[in-house]
Amino acid sequence: MFKAVSALQGVSFNDGIAEVRELGLRGMITLRGDLADKKLIKAVKGFAGRMPEPRTVALKDDNIAAWMSSDELLLMVPHEDVSSTIETLNASLQGTHFLAANVSDARGVFEVIGPHAREVMAKLAPVDFSPDAFKMGMFRRSRLAQVPAAFWMNEQDAFTVVCFRSVAEYMFDLLSIAAQAGSEVDAL
Repeated sequence: MFKAVSALQGVSFNDGIAEVRELGLRGMITLRGDLADKKLIKAVKGFAGRMPEPRTVALKDDNIAAWMSSDELLLMVPHEDVSSTIETLNASLQGTHFLAANVSDARGVFEVIGPHAREVMAKLAPVDFSPDAFKMGMFRRSRLAQVPAAFWMNEQDAFTVVCFRSVAEYMFDLLSIAAQAGSEVDAL
């Protein structure tokens, strides 16, 4: 039996205009199906409190449901809860067409925190991060310097970034460079 480890085992950058840190092991489940199906909606509400609208996340305790596309959600749970969450989904969605797949070990998860977090993100993604345009609970799938990623604000001045594990080190480097001390552009 192997011991699961996160992509970068908790690495962090603290010497700039924002803090960048890898969040460690996080359970992630791709849930695909008809997002209008009543059984699926009920299962997601039980998991995250509500069904996320397009381009949003739903948060309930340690559970997150993020809208990925018209037929896909990304569910995030504590790493140790992935198997039991998939079992619950399988039981509650029995008889419907769906897929619940554990993708935890295929992803890296980072947090960008601080009063300049929006600016760090804006340097890398073609998204309007101004406070009027990007609010807490909003969710985007885009690219950060040509790297596919998903991100959202889980609280003011704090972004969560999810990327493929294979580019986690590169993502950490991108975020850290964008957060270097003295790199403020005061655009937001």
